[in-house]
Amino acid sequence: MALDVIPYDGESQDSLIRRFQKVIQMEGILRDAKASQTFLSKRDAYILKSKRAAKRKRLH
Repeated sequence: MALDVIPYDGESQDSLIRRFQKVIQMEGILRDAKASQTFLSKRDAYILKSKRAAKRKRLH
């Protein structure tokens, strides 16, 4: 997966970095990287997934 963030004419580097970070966040790349740093057993993964689903359900 290649992410291309092409600078616009006259765009500052700060703006380009912010746009890049937004793309990374929307794609979920950091979330996936952080999740794969530690091992979760199937049971723990199931519990975590159900807790997240319950939280989403409460918020909506």
